[in-house]
Amino acid sequence: MTIQVSERGRQSAAISNAIARLHREHYGRGATTTRTIIQRNYVVCFLDDIYTPVERTLIEAGRTEAVRETRNIFQDAMGPKFRDAVEEAMGRPVIAFMSQVCFDPDMAAEVFVLEPQGEDRAPDD
Repeated sequence: MTIQVSERGRQSAAISNAIARLHREHYGRGATTTRTIIQRNYVVCFLDDIYTPVERTLIEAGRTEAVRETRNIFQDAMGPKFRDAVEEAMGRPVIAFMSQVCFDPDMAAEVFVLEPQGEDRAPDD
């Protein structure tokens, strides 16, 4: 018996793999688990266990804002690559990208808003 993976499943896996790869290549360490959820014009990628040993040391020393600021600067620099990965997987333009980290639990969320199409467009007035 063959189980076919849905198109959304393939897109979700492609995005998870691409975002994890970009983190690994540019941070030197990737998340241990990456999950992507796709709903209409929204793509959210959750990454678990994201922090490097240096970041963990800073977090333990109470320097979470320094870690957050560095992560935000990194996300600004990496935004175009993250957008490209999602656009390639989805075949749709990304019109917004947001990123957030959490310290307890150790995770991040990469949020992408896609250009609306078809029934997802706002109704005309």
